[in-house]
Amino acid sequence: MTAPGDFPVVGIAAADLRRDLSAVSGASADNGTQIWLGTLGRNPKIDRLVRQRKLDVSRLRGAWESFVITTVVNPAPGVASALVIVGSDRRGTAYGAYELTHAIGVSPWHWWADVAPERHPRIYAAAGLQHFGPPSVKYRGIFLNDEDWGLAPWAATTFEPEAGTIGPRTYAKLFELMLRLKANMVWPAMHKVTTPFNANPANAALADRYGIVMGSSHAEPMLRNNVGEWKAPAEDFNYLANPGGVSSYWRNRVRSNGAYENVWTLGMRGIHDSGIVGPTTDDGRRQLLERIFADQRAMLPKRAPQVFTPYKEVLDVYRGGLKVPGDVTLMWPDDNFGYIRHLPDAAERARPGGSGIYYHLSYLGAPLSYIWLSTTPPALIREEMGRAWDAGARQMWVANVGDLKPAELATDYFLRLAWDVPGTRAKPIDAVVSDWAADSVGRDLGPELAAILAEHHRLNFARRPEHLQWWLPGQLSKASPLTPDEVATRLAAFDALSARVRAVAPKIAPERRDAFFELVDYPVTAAGLANARVFEAETHDRLRDTDPAGAAAAGDRARAADAALTTLTRRYNDELASGKWRGMMAVEPADGQWRRYRLTPPILPTAEASLTVPRRRPGPSWEGSSGSGAPSVTAAIPTGPWPSPGSGSGLATTSILVEAETTQSPRTGWRLVDGLGRNATAIAASTPTTLSYAVTLPPGRWQLAAEVLPTYPTIEGSGLKLAVAIDGNPPTTIAAERRTGDSAWARAVLDNRLDLALPTPLTGGAHTIVVTLDDPALILDALRFDPVPIQGLPHGH
Repeated sequence: MTAPGDFPVVGIAAADLRRDLSAVSGASADNGTQIWLGTLGRNPKIDRLVRQRKLDVSRLRGAWESFVITTVVNPAPGVASALVIVGSDRRGTAYGAYELTHAIGVSPWHWWADVAPERHPRIYAAAGLQHFGPPSVKYRGIFLNDEDWGLAPWAATTFEPEAGTIGPRTYAKLFELMLRLKANMVWPAMHKVTTPFNANPANAALADRYGIVMGSSHAEPMLRNNVGEWKAPAEDFNYLANPGGVSSYWRNRVRSNGAYENVWTLGMRGIHDSGIVGPTTDDGRRQLLERIFADQRAMLPKRAPQVFTPYKEVLDVYRGGLKVPGDVTLMWPDDNFGYIRHLPDAAERARPGGSGIYYHLSYLGAPLSYIWLSTTPPALIREEMGRAWDAGARQMWVANVGDLKPAELATDYFLRLAWDVPGTRAKPIDAVVSDWAADSVGRDLGPELAAILAEHHRLNFARRPEHLQWWLPGQLSKASPLTPDEVATRLAAFDALSARVRAVAPKIAPERRDAFFELVDYPVTAAGLANARVFEAETHDRLRDTDPAGAAAAGDRARAADAALTTLTRRYNDELASGKWRGMMAVEPADGQWRRYRLTPPILPTAEASLTVPRRRPGPSWEGSSGSGAPSVTAAIPTGPWPSPGSGSGLATTSILVEAETTQSPRTGWRLVDGLGRNATAIAASTPTTLSYAVTLPPGRWQLAAEVLPTYPTIEGSGLKLAVAIDGNPPTTIAAERRTGDSAWARAVLDNRLDLALPTPLTGGAHTIVVTLDDPALILDALRFDPVPIQGLPHGH
């Protein structure tokens, strides 16, 4: 039951709740049970319950996006009881309806990941009042971006051909997902391939009906999609030379969209996220931006929420003294690879506009893009966004999710964290992923699937599938630094993971098999195949002159992996859910655009017909198919760490890795970080603390390097540093500067590792090593001891 005078989104949510109840119970009628759904002050019957003191809404009055769910006895004459859902505002009410649908077994991803609802012939509501909200972060949402290779062609040719673009039908499905995930903001797709969101007025009107707050990226001030909407020459998008033309362009958007709920992006950059046109110095950029702020704010309705994102070189302008009005939210970006560049200091925390975070789960840009498979570990999201929340960035969180698929888990976790930072952050990552997998794939399979996804994230954290090359675009190609044993170990680990996926496939209920393929099978299996085709091709090239038979076998396996990946992706596009996702999935790189930012496709060796070579072991093969239709991958698993990049000659030939968590230090001031690092566990300091390690090194000379994640220090400009004391001697501070965009940064984000090296080598024998951590931003993964070559001899392999 809803009231005619309530908000449109309440009617939308009520209709979805009715359909979900029917889908779960199989009943086509209400069976006499009443559910009252309404917004405080907008539903007369619910307001009467409040006046009669049958409903406690004391925590709802004036609250942001909050709701209660409760049972009320005798709510009206002739009604014995009712389940009442009441929201503090329009989104709070909608969230309440979708909270109930989730509780009865309908996943937020029921449409976007084909998660069939659970079936329960009887549904019961517990007595008592449950209160939800307000959220930890005020504005929480996603940015659809780099949609050229998936979302745009799928919408234009499969889901919404009548629009020929990402249009109202697609956005309606997206807005529903946002409400089911308790999100409230969307930055729409904005590449040239996509018709601009506001080119069709129905899109903004639809967002308003769903209660979705619209915003735009740092490169699109005043809700203008410059790539698609600026029709004059690009050089005229210049506020120094053409302030009248640019102002008119912005003012038109305020006139068309000013009545809706928006967060207005201030500032200016060039067309398509390029540098600002006109000023040539940082001081000139600062003066111009301050003028632009004043002019933009004069166009906007009073008290309209506003945000400024100091992204890329604009961050340097901000650091140089740019004055941003105090009521404007400062949106801090990460470095595009999940590591937040700046956190608000005391002065920034005191600003009434507050702070936000723009975070990447997908990225097209230097040094290499990653827009195919989603491999950012949830633990990294927790660590970085949790640290941001601690520093006071609580006004707005937006994640760049690319095409949305296959970033379902990362998107879900990001938004779940934004809704409830303390509660979500306190749960182990495996428990969160287990619950999500149980909801999405199978109630009894949560822990098993969480373990598979944990290993998936661990392997790909060492190197993403899109980053399987060890040179940057424009540089000469070179082989990976892995030894043959390390390659075999890595491929065998992926092989074993794919075998686990095949083993669990028969346990999936038929109605959940599409969801299993989309959420688990495809990303896990595809990542393994991507590694196999690259490393087997590399093995072929290494053996070609010395072991033709071995080279031919490796070439066979590289081509088989590539063919299997093509087949797997074809299944996603053509067979899954009766062709529902045709055009959505493309192995990166899928075309020649933006080549300077993209992985070079591996060169697969041609078949060598003159050689007939049996397959060797260990090593993967692709024969037959799993229960889910994925290629079969089998191999023996060599033991040993991956990677250990140093190698030497003489007495010592391989690196020695000591995991950070093996410390014997008392648990004082430090904590284990689950789900991160090469071994899926690392250490961070809650307060300044010391860690002690006892190691015995073989004869020779050894270089100590502390492997840390490439985070940014809490105190800006101080660099990442720690102190190391050897055998009771005074400590030595080792440090690394964090300069976004330089070669050290590029290597670090591709490896998800930064080495802090001790300048003086150690001799073989027993040593006590004490490491002091004094920055909570620093996450220690391991201590690595690389052999130092004997002078005059080359490194061994």
